[in-house]
Amino acid sequence: MGLLRDKVGLVFGVASTRSYAWHITRALLAHGARCGFGALPGDRSIERTRAALAELGLSDPWIRACDAARDDDLDAVFAAHTEDHDRLDFVIHSIAFAGREWLVPGRFVATPRREYLRAIDVSAYSFVAMAERAHRRMAGRGGSLLAMTYLGSERVVPGYNVMGVAKAALECSARYLAAELGRDGIRVNTISAGTLRTPAAAGIANFRSMLEHDAATSPLGRLVRGDDVGAAAAFLVSDLAAGITGENVHVDCGVGAMAMAGPWTPARHPAE
Repeated sequence: MGLLRDKVGLVFGVASTRSYAWHITRALLAHGARCGFGALPGDRSIERTRAALAELGLSDPWIRACDAARDDDLDAVFAAHTEDHDRLDFVIHSIAFAGREWLVPGRFVATPRREYLRAIDVSAYSFVAMAERAHRRMAGRGGSLLAMTYLGSERVVPGYNVMGVAKAALECSARYLAAELGRDGIRVNTISAGTLRTPAAAGIANFRSMLEHDAATSPLGRLVRGDDVGAAAAFLVSDLAAGITGENVHVDCGVGAMAMAGPWTPARHPAE
C-alpha cells in the first residue's frame, strides 16, 4: 500500500514489540513510509530497539541514541537525520516518564517537585523541543507531528497521578504548536490511546484495574489493540488527514466517551 509512499520520518519510543511506537511503526512501514528512530542511550536500550525493529523486517534500521531531556541529544539526532535524509515529513513522539513510586493511588499529593518537573520535561516539553527542530526542516513543505497521550489527562484515573498532569500539558502544547506551525503547513495532533500492556504501563500500580474498567465499559466490548492505534497514526500523518490539526483523537474503543462506569449493554431494537 502506498498511503505514505515517499514519506520520511522519525519515531521516538520503540522500546519493545509491545510499545505503541512499535505498532505505529509497523503501520507506517506497511503503508510505504521510511522511518528513522531515536532510542534511549545505552547499549542495552539500543539493542532492545534494534531487536524489536528486526521483528518488522528491518535488519539495519537507522537508530540514534537520544535522551529526550537533553537538548544536545535532540540536536544530534535531528542533525544526523538531516545529513542522511533529504526530507522530514513526520515525527512520532511516543515517550513518557514518571517515577513508578509516584504512580500509586493516593500518592499524588506527595509528589516531589523534582518528580513533577521531570515528568513534564520528558513527557511534554520534549515534544515541543522536537517540534522546534522539526520545524526547521518542514517549513515550506509541510509535515505532521504526532504525540501519544491517554484519557488520564482529562479525567482522574487512580494511580495515573503526575503522568496525567504531564499528558494534559502535552495535549495543550500540541494545540499551541498547531496554531503556530499551521501557517507553514505543519499539522500537530495527539492520539489518546486506550490501555495496552506496554512497557510504560508496567510502572502503573493500578494498571490491572484500568484494563478491567476499560474492558467492562467499552462500547465495542473489547480493549484497544496496537493495530487500532497504528492505523490511526498512519492516517493522521498521511495526506488523507490534510485538514486535521490541533486535535486529540481518541482511539480507545469508545471508553473515553462513557460518562458512567459499568458494563455497556446496547439497547435492542424491538424487532430484534
